[in-house]
Amino acid sequence: MTQQHDSQTSDFNETDGPEAASVEQQLAEQVQLLSAELEQLRAQVLLERADLENQRKRLAREVESARRFANERLLSALVPVFDALEAGLANASETDPLRSGVELTLRELTKATESNGLATLAPAPGDVFNPEHHQAMSIVEVPSVPPGAVAQVFQKGYLLNDRLLRPAMVVVAKAD
Repeated sequence: MTQQHDSQTSDFNETDGPEAASVEQQLAEQVQLLSAELEQLRAQVLLERADLENQRKRLAREVESARRFANERLLSALVPVFDALEAGLANASETDPLRSGVELTLRELTKATESNGLATLAPAPGDVFNPEHHQAMSIVEVPSVPPGAVAQVFQKGYLLNDRLLRPAMVVVAKAD
């Protein structure tokens, strides 16, 4: 029986030679197509992963930005309160009984807002004029201040976590 089986197998191989080669070629082409499709799917998965990672990073940045600037409205609303308290102190005499209360209120307000990221922009005379943080109200000739530097501050400015809330209003020394 094994001889008969062997002779049938060899007969099959000899007679079906061209058909078998055609089937092998078709299978090879199918394997090649499937391999190309697999590579395309792998590339697509990598692109989708990269896109997902970019979205995750963008969302994390947006959440961080929202966290850092969530209290921007409140702190912006408090800026005029600083102005009023400072104007009150500037106009109050040293003997005014309310002066110490206003000073304490201003100190506590400053401490509370600084802990939430608010920083004061109060350039001193002679400091370099910074157009990103200062707004020039006028230009005057001041012999004791270098040209292009801040000569006087009209109104303090404020930053919230390095973002400008209000520029400092300044007078700039005139260049010769």
